[in-house]
Amino acid sequence: MHPYAVPKSVQERVLRRKGRLICLDAIEPQRSALVVIDMQNHFVAEGSPSEAAPARGIVDNINRMSHALRAAGGTVAWIQTTAEGALDHWGNHHRHGLLPAVRDRRLASLAEDSPGFQLYSKLQTQPNDLYIKKIMFSALVPGSSRLHETLSSRGIDTLLIAGTTTNVCCDSTARDAMMLDYRVAMLSDATATRHDEEHAFTLNNFQLFFGDVMTIDEAIARLGPDAG
Repeated sequence: MHPYAVPKSVQERVLRRKGRLICLDAIEPQRSALVVIDMQNHFVAEGSPSEAAPARGIVDNINRMSHALRAAGGTVAWIQTTAEGALDHWGNHHRHGLLPAVRDRRLASLAEDSPGFQLYSKLQTQPNDLYIKKIMFSALVPGSSRLHETLSSRGIDTLLIAGTTTNVCCDSTARDAMMLDYRVAMLSDATATRHDEEHAFTLNNFQLFFGDVMTIDEAIARLGPDAG
């Protein structure tokens, strides 16, 4: 994917609406989480059923961001889509929104005993990170996961969104986070989807109405002078 740049027209609209391009002047690590969405083999590995090939290109950036936030005292949460409970809690999508062959392939690949469910092997996870399963596109819509309850119990009110795909599960989760009154930033070089135009459109729209868009360098700088 080509690096994302904020169009001048979007910058002007953001400034008229918010008065500044990025509202998160500082990121308090103890109250912040890096939420990494769907970096599973099903979406990332070469030849996988729902492969978003550009997602392999953000792995190093996710690792760098997760290392910096952990070192500063923050939380890293790995979100994995599961097939378990999908037909019970999200039945209409699977029955009517997907061709039967697509549905069956998806559910088989995202079964928790399938390689497709596992996190991509080059991600640098840690035992003390959070590992949370979700059923729906958004990890924060009721019935999808325990993410909101887990973050709330830790006093976390700021989320940095990374992972794949930018325009589906990342965007859905980030929007719901804003609606739940989290402060939210999507990381432009730690999110990815299949096409540049979908990535750019999503980030443009998100910063206009829902939250911040920043690079990992911009996020790390806001953790404090010793971060990174």
